[in-house]
Amino acid sequence: MTRRSLVLAGGGMRVAWQTGVVRALREHGLSFDHVDGTSGGIMTTGMLLSGQDPAEMGRRWSELDVRDFSSPLPLQDYLRGPWALPAIGDADGVVRRVFPALGIDVEAVRSSPVPGTFNMVDFVTKTCVAVPNTEIDLELMAAGMSLPLFMPPLRRGGRVWTDAVWVQDANVGESLRRGADEVWLVWCIGNSPYWGDGPLEQYVHMIEMSANGALFAELASAGRPFVLHVVKPTYPLPLDPEFFTGRITADTLVAMGYRDTWDYLDGVDPSGVAKDPSCTAMQDPPRGVRFRERTRGRIGGADLVLDVTVELPLPVGGAASPGVRVVGHIDHEPWGGRVLLAGGRAEADDTGLVYTARVRLDGKWQEVSARHELTDDPGPDLWSDARTVAFRAGDGSSGQLELGLRDAARALASVEPTGAHGFRSRAEAVAELARIGLRRALAT
Repeated sequence: MTRRSLVLAGGGMRVAWQTGVVRALREHGLSFDHVDGTSGGIMTTGMLLSGQDPAEMGRRWSELDVRDFSSPLPLQDYLRGPWALPAIGDADGVVRRVFPALGIDVEAVRSSPVPGTFNMVDFVTKTCVAVPNTEIDLELMAAGMSLPLFMPPLRRGGRVWTDAVWVQDANVGESLRRGADEVWLVWCIGNSPYWGDGPLEQYVHMIEMSANGALFAELASAGRPFVLHVVKPTYPLPLDPEFFTGRITADTLVAMGYRDTWDYLDGVDPSGVAKDPSCTAMQDPPRGVRFRERTRGRIGGADLVLDVTVELPLPVGGAASPGVRVVGHIDHEPWGGRVLLAGGRAEADDTGLVYTARVRLDGKWQEVSARHELTDDPGPDLWSDARTVAFRAGDGSSGQLELGLRDAARALASVEPTGAHGFRSRAEAVAELARIGLRRALAT
């Protein structure tokens, strides 16, 4: 019998993406004999070992106020001056607000029937320690997420506990020590050729080098055969400041994780992936824009909300264009509440724009589509003629959804440049969309 371990690497607040991953893995029928979390992956591990199903995990991320991650130090610490600060903030917001909001129940974690481990560095010995779920507490969990400069370490019992990302961001070795034959690594940390300037991007690059380098070294010295599967995004995920400022949402990150996982599962090789630097490699994203659109209506006598995020490269028609990708969810009680979209894409013809994707209902896939009629006028309201949306689903459901004025305004306000670095490049991406119009951009 195959013993599987789920290894949840770090990624800051962006690990909301991992909730979509674990939902897809569960729908695929996978179960795990051990769960391991490092850095931000500690939150996903804590939620799973608390007994939550992925749908509840997604709901909790959706309702979480990400500002709760930030909490200040005592005033006297700031009065000591910048060179004496222990960190920018402390862990109180994480322990007192974020963990409860995410439903992390330490007693349930300790008594979980599935064993788990939480990784953190003991700074005294400079080693990574895998704390078993039976010995964990909320303060230790927060210590494992206490990235230097941003949160202070936890001093306890002559030890100094902090985030393990600088030593290793995924403890594959712990899974092997526990007898895993198959390791499913969920990887959020970027690994693309892009090198950015500025202190934030270069701090992130240091994490990327350390995390990826430690993983590759561990894989090279594993000592025994095992199957490695890696679920990762095609492009590096948006950094935490985008999430913190609302430029991307938890719902979108969860939907991206679901999409990325099914992209992997649809072509999965039972023998796994190579245990070399290619296993976490990502592509540089094309320059483009991202926007979020919500339409509503009644289908089959029940309310239905279609919430999509469109990832639009500019120009779409380039030789290396990845096409227009769509992620999101549908809220519809007859379908059991919220279902996530997989394989989403958008295409345009002479008069309109069509979103197509698939959803999993009762263990089977069904295709859904939503058609806008779009204007050729690239004026300021790109959605002015698109308020009625024809919706169809594979189960025979059909009807009209409406893009209300408030949702249209929110869609316009959500336009966010992607793959653009620096103010000028970001402004040019938005200006290009405004100049050519949405339908023309998609039809290019």
